[in-house]
Amino acid sequence: MAVKNISEIKNWLLDMDGTIYLGEELIPGALDFLNGIKRRGGRAIFLTNNSSRAPRDYVEKLRRLGIEADQEDIFTSGDAAAKLLEERFGHGSSGYVLGTPSLEKLMADRGFGLCAEGEKADFVLLGFDKTLTYDKIRVACDYINAGVPFFATHPDFLCPTETGFIPDTGSMIKMFEAATGVSPEVAGKPERAMAKAAFLRYGIDPAVTAMVGDRLMTDIAFGNRADITAVLVLSGETGLEQYNAQSEVHADFIFSSVGEMEKELCK
Repeated sequence: MAVKNISEIKNWLLDMDGTIYLGEELIPGALDFLNGIKRRGGRAIFLTNNSSRAPRDYVEKLRRLGIEADQEDIFTSGDAAAKLLEERFGHGSSGYVLGTPSLEKLMADRGFGLCAEGEKADFVLLGFDKTLTYDKIRVACDYINAGVPFFATHPDFLCPTETGFIPDTGSMIKMFEAATGVSPEVAGKPERAMAKAAFLRYGIDPAVTAMVGDRLMTDIAFGNRADITAVLVLSGETGLEQYNAQSEVHADFIFSSVGEMEKELCK
């Protein structure tokens, strides 16, 4: 349930791409906003659908941008997928993973086996795979067509960068759906699986928690489905006209950026 005043928020679930930074450039005012959260006794948790990197990679990037963070402050769609797959198939299960080496390592570190072509797989997991090849696509389709359950880390079609948008996992999902006729079960935003896993890990009280992000159908829809305050920032994918033209999701607050939000919180 959304708060009436944004100053009531204690737990800030923050998207990163398009919200805190664009590529290697910090959103103006982002550092002031994060420092303000600490100063007010709140907690910032970086909740990202980008599964191409492990939490330690995000910590390194945030620190390069001048933001102090620990691995425990990062929760990715890869983390949510690992939790979902552990619940579904049990610890020690194996899957064919389409993802970067960072996602493969995260899955291995969580106790999953990584299958090669021809080996028995309990699941197929598709992440934001910047190392995707035709051979990977072919092998994954073989598994899916054979009835192996299909999962994806997140549904985002595009990933914002400082030079524009690049294809994300949602675009890859469409390719696999066209090739196999099978849609994956998605773990990341906006699905409740990610909310369940994040709330459990951090002991979050939804009543004083907000999701802040730039995407309607992931960040804002996530806030709506998780029954927490949803805050849209216009610094990434979504513009105000685009928001006003749709009726599927509702933002409780809208700001041009987290920098503007910090100014409002300081009033």
